[in-house]
Amino acid sequence: MLSTRLQAEPGRVVIRPFHIAPAAKSGEPPSNARARRIVDAVMALDMRSCQSELALVNRDFEQRHWQTRRVFLERYEQVRRDLKLRNGLREERKELIGAYFCHEYSYTSAALMNPSIVPHPDQSGLTAGSLRVVMSLRAVGEGHISSIAFREGILKADGSFDLQPQPPFSIAASPMELPSSQNGMTTTAVRFEEASLSGTVIFPFTDQQRNGLEDMRLVLLDEGLDGAPVYCGTYTAYSGRDIQSELLTTHDFKTFRLTPMSGPAARNKGMALFPRKIGGQYAIIGRQDGENLFYLTSDDLLHWEEGEKLITPIYPWELVQMGNCGSPIEIDEGWLLLTHGVGAMRKYSIGAVLLDKDDPRKIIGRTVQPILSPSDDDREGYVPNVVYTCGAIAHGRKLFIPYAVADSSVTFCWVDLGELVAEMIGQGV
Repeated sequence: MLSTRLQAEPGRVVIRPFHIAPAAKSGEPPSNARARRIVDAVMALDMRSCQSELALVNRDFEQRHWQTRRVFLERYEQVRRDLKLRNGLREERKELIGAYFCHEYSYTSAALMNPSIVPHPDQSGLTAGSLRVVMSLRAVGEGHISSIAFREGILKADGSFDLQPQPPFSIAASPMELPSSQNGMTTTAVRFEEASLSGTVIFPFTDQQRNGLEDMRLVLLDEGLDGAPVYCGTYTAYSGRDIQSELLTTHDFKTFRLTPMSGPAARNKGMALFPRKIGGQYAIIGRQDGENLFYLTSDDLLHWEEGEKLITPIYPWELVQMGNCGSPIEIDEGWLLLTHGVGAMRKYSIGAVLLDKDDPRKIIGRTVQPILSPSDDDREGYVPNVVYTCGAIAHGRKLFIPYAVADSSVTFCWVDLGELVAEMIGQGV
């Protein structure tokens, strides 16, 4: 285990739209009437009072955020469209109206957990044996709403990990809806402007996502929908009642597309893509019944039918249920799949399975005992007795695993691939 640890940070805040709640009782004004009342009150201020109130807002918040003026003006434009307000207002009045419809949100106030990791698209300027990486993280804030955060770092040949510092300000991504040619669905693009990736957050913004974007499993896919390599992230969109698997795609970690997946399998959690096609088809490891791992294939990256059962719990530490811990990793000996198992007292541990490279439906071996398990010194937190990851990365003949502890924080470790494979061969087949 490395000494580096990422913790929940209540001080990491972003500006989010504040939506006026609908009236709670019959006969009260609807939400748009309440919003219009607020706008009318700001419009009634003389300019000196308007400037004074805006100065107070800026004094309270401009040192905590990046480009508050731009954010307030963008929010004003949304309110103007919703309420059909007239144009021609002075900038200061627009900003103040926008500020009344924003709020500050601490996106990691509750927890930071369930990381995934891929090679960074920029590998320039590195010393020999180093690899720049991107991590996604599940950030949990007020109301247990989950969002997607990112961190960048460098894996060194000597086994060290240099984590890039976060910028002073965090930035919420800006949504933009686009028509999709896939299955008649809507794809949403999220754009970042001058923000650092390590300070960027993707929040829920569709009805299906409104209670969280959960447990993204990143992978660099060698052939995407357009035939070119693309970064993909499968994650769970939670509405507060229903779950839906969705797919994030990006070429540069600056522009993202978030698209719902279809088919019976997309109603389940924890889908993890293989990094390349198998037998001419896309392939996924998923848990379709809440207990076992399944192997699924499809000609369409966004549509998934039910697959075939592949891995079942057989050891005491995984008897309650199994799941994948990210996308399969291609190594010399086959496909290395990290798994999580749930044992007695709902204790979550991490193990591994080795699959045949040509036919992943064949199991070469698996770990009899977990690779990682909650220890006495490191088991307390938001959800005790849990270690969990959504993806690791091979670097040379070692495996780098970022993993969550007790659904509260994230730490890191290295595992020797040769030793791990030797422990798995012939076990559990």
